[in-house]
Amino acid sequence: MPLRLLPLAASLLTAFAVTVPAAHAAQGGERAYNSSHDATHACSPRVTVDGFSDQLDKTTFAGVPVAELSGLTHDTNGQLLAVGDDSRLFTLDAKTKKPLSVRPLTAADGEEVDSEAVAVDRDGTRLIASETEPSVLRFARSGKIIGHLPVPDALKVAPAGRATDNLTFEGLALMPGGRTLVASMEGALSGDGADIRRFQTWQRSGSGTFRLGPQYAFRSDTDLDVSDITSTGDGRLIVLERSFTPDVGNTVRLYVADLRHASDVSRVETVTADRPGVRLATRTLLTDVGACPSLGAPVKQPQANPLLDNIEGVTVTGRDRTGRLKLLLVSDDNQRATQITRLYSLTARLPRC
Repeated sequence: MPLRLLPLAASLLTAFAVTVPAAHAAQGGERAYNSSHDATHACSPRVTVDGFSDQLDKTTFAGVPVAELSGLTHDTNGQLLAVGDDSRLFTLDAKTKKPLSVRPLTAADGEEVDSEAVAVDRDGTRLIASETEPSVLRFARSGKIIGHLPVPDALKVAPAGRATDNLTFEGLALMPGGRTLVASMEGALSGDGADIRRFQTWQRSGSGTFRLGPQYAFRSDTDLDVSDITSTGDGRLIVLERSFTPDVGNTVRLYVADLRHASDVSRVETVTADRPGVRLATRTLLTDVGACPSLGAPVKQPQANPLLDNIEGVTVTGRDRTGRLKLLLVSDDNQRATQITRLYSLTARLPRC
């Protein structure tokens, strides 16, 4: 989705933390460091960047633009799913990242879906978060809509609720075991602190359907919105925050968050960071992506680090031999000539629970 524009003074991107050696082209349009120059590719003490690929940028598949990608997850068969803002769901080859298929997504009323995030249920059902209303829709593998989940009134767009249009459900994650689904709000509700983002959960009932569960509060960085979430596999979440500043570029940060000891704020009308009796989700900064080596990335608009673009999606693709998480990120080009559809490969060492 297009970003809210922030004033220049609101946030300056983190300065480069490393010296950037020359990059070389790899297969599939991916660029990666020559390991003889820098073996760490460090973005922070916890995160390294392994490479990036622009191979999908301004391409088409089956006559459809491969563009506006805002959410990633794995299918039950191990392939990747990438959802686009323009109401399409792509299947990507897990190894090559090339498109294998594309499905249109249409709501029950026949309208297109403002699809921002995707999760896959145990039976292969696609769960799609849409900023319209907002909603979480259920689709069969065929792309046919088969239902939707209940949404609390407060999370609906004003005047029906307290959310701002285009700042609703932006992230979606199914937790280990498949019994808890989490959706993250991109922006704050009216009345909440400007840095508070609500995370709504659903719990699987005995019949297998999802019912409304607890709601939690997450504190984002000033002027950054929550763009996506993904499960770490141990009960926590990776949270992707990002913003855009004209003539400066994007700010993108990755946090690990834990909701397990946070307060249920479903019945709390006003949440602020210092409200007595409310425990926010805990969070730990993994990295500011602007501090990663640039890897020789091309750039189409001003960016403090050429590697950056409008990064909106993140998923876990596995673990390395030391137990570190392998992450895949994607940027949303909004079908604009000045933005890039870019895939990023990162490795992250999580703090202990």
